[in-house]
Amino acid sequence: MKVIISETEAAVTRGAEGLGIELPCGASAAFASYYELLGKRGKDVNLTSISGEEDVARLHFLDSIALLNVYDLKNTRVIDVGSGAGFPGVPLKLAEPSIDLTLLDATGKRVAFLSELCKKLEIDAVCLHARAEESAQIEDMRERFDAALSRAVARLNVLCELCLPFVRVGGVFIAMKGVDSADEIAEAGGAIAALGAQLQGCADYIIPGTDITHRAVIIRKTTKTPEKYPRRFARIQKDPL
Repeated sequence: MKVIISETEAAVTRGAEGLGIELPCGASAAFASYYELLGKRGKDVNLTSISGEEDVARLHFLDSIALLNVYDLKNTRVIDVGSGAGFPGVPLKLAEPSIDLTLLDATGKRVAFLSELCKKLEIDAVCLHARAEESAQIEDMRERFDAALSRAVARLNVLCELCLPFVRVGGVFIAMKGVDSADEIAEAGGAIAALGAQLQGCADYIIPGTDITHRAVIIRKTTKTPEKYPRRFARIQKDPL
């Protein structure tokens, strides 16, 4: 009997193979369930402007799991800052279940979606409704993670101040950016140094099934972040590092 799979499952399976990533058993079906819930809840919560199974699979799911080729996240403690609809954290957890995942977002409706999503997909993850600049000052959160990830649209110097305080010395902050981000990376040089980190490098990758190239900016934490950072968000916006 022929097994019929969804467009999402097919696109994710092909794309993962193209990336050289072996998905765990049941992961492709979980991505299909992820897509289904995005469609149901997206009408009430601003989650993504991208629609259609193949586009969501490629531009969200595959774009996220491509980070597994950028940095070894196996058995690491990861925080996804400004997680929104769960990207990149949830796809990474589906592809690499050993990740100890925390999803952080300042919008209550999005965190409610993330909680529902994790329950539906049977994912063990912490979903926090909080502001990054406030959470990073909490002892149990500050410099406790092996990696902080962000796919947010803020400038890199702003993201560094929001994300690097979560990262332990020796860990990394990985920002997902476009390939036209050279000026933005240069602009963030002062912030990276002030926050106790160094630019390790950039990894460009093509999203399978597309001609789109994205960039992962890898920033290594070298010393503790000064206690005065992160500042209040209004101050960060008004006077970025």
